[in-house]
Amino acid sequence: MLAVSGTGCAQGAPAAGLNVPDGFSVTLFADGFKKPRFMVVASNGDVLISDQSAGTVTVMPDRNRDGKADSKQVYASGLNQPHGLAIHGAYLYVANTDGVVRYPYRPGDLKASAAPQKIVSLPGAGGHSTRTVEFGPDGRMYVAVGSTCNVCEESDPKRAAIWVYDADGRNGKPYATGLRNAVGIEWFGGQLFATNNGRDMLGDDLPPEGFYRVKAGGFYGWPYCYTTQPGQAQVWDKDFGKKTADACKAATPAFSLTTAHSAPLGLAFYDGKTFPAAYRGQMFAALHGSWNRSARSGYKVIMIDPQSGKTTDFATGFLKGQTVAGRPVDLVVAADGAMLLSDDGAGRVWRIQAR
Repeated sequence: MLAVSGTGCAQGAPAAGLNVPDGFSVTLFADGFKKPRFMVVASNGDVLISDQSAGTVTVMPDRNRDGKADSKQVYASGLNQPHGLAIHGAYLYVANTDGVVRYPYRPGDLKASAAPQKIVSLPGAGGHSTRTVEFGPDGRMYVAVGSTCNVCEESDPKRAAIWVYDADGRNGKPYATGLRNAVGIEWFGGQLFATNNGRDMLGDDLPPEGFYRVKAGGFYGWPYCYTTQPGQAQVWDKDFGKKTADACKAATPAFSLTTAHSAPLGLAFYDGKTFPAAYRGQMFAALHGSWNRSARSGYKVIMIDPQSGKTTDFATGFLKGQTVAGRPVDLVVAADGAMLLSDDGAGRVWRIQAR
């Protein structure tokens, strides 16, 4: 059961009960969403967000730059569980559960000017239903699709993998495999990073959730193996029992780990200029929270050093005892240097800024 606490705060007012490091503040940027998921920031500063349950993409402009959305403008509707968003060239790309579509887009647009063009077909729903789209420094499109199951050998090669395509959806091929559910993918410093949700039904603490540096042709273990220690060889999944421990020799381990079942989703690297120097270039990940752990885990934002893998709590208070007050989903750095966080438990977008 999700018990969402109503803070009753107006847009721009301090967020009651959310905790961030000294020198930072949290305010409400926008609310009233059904299931807000992933965001993208346009070159003019407008923020776009997918609402998976509403089937919409919404623009949240802040033209007067007061740190709260001026309005919520539905850019597109009738979408099939929209999730990942990307802006590339003259298009807005939307990852629906059954494929990637794109719209002609100019920064400042508040409503789609044309029908969506479907450029990639994907296996729909089936276990993990979210799809993520991101563009790399090579101008190519990277698409992440989760598994159909907890642990199994997939028949569709697009499952539990990241594929790469030309910007128009052609010439697709596998980029990385063995990622059970890489919901968050992000390029930084010429390197692709990914979050990954590990398997269930091995108790409270196995396997830990992982963060990966992803390379072309890499294999990341699932369903045969999982990481138990950052950077160390993966462990054979004896419970699944397929193949042998030799299969794990080719599996690249996670460089950083966090608590099992905490469900890391979106991630962002802080490349703004308003946070203190110690936070710049750091990776931030939204932990959506566990559904299958005797003591809940996750429900917070953590900061990860992309070099050492060290993790530090950054935003907490979404879990009060064992009562859920919100569920972090995705992070983006806004034009003014603030970090925005979507919360699909409370239907809100929070703004975190250094004071």
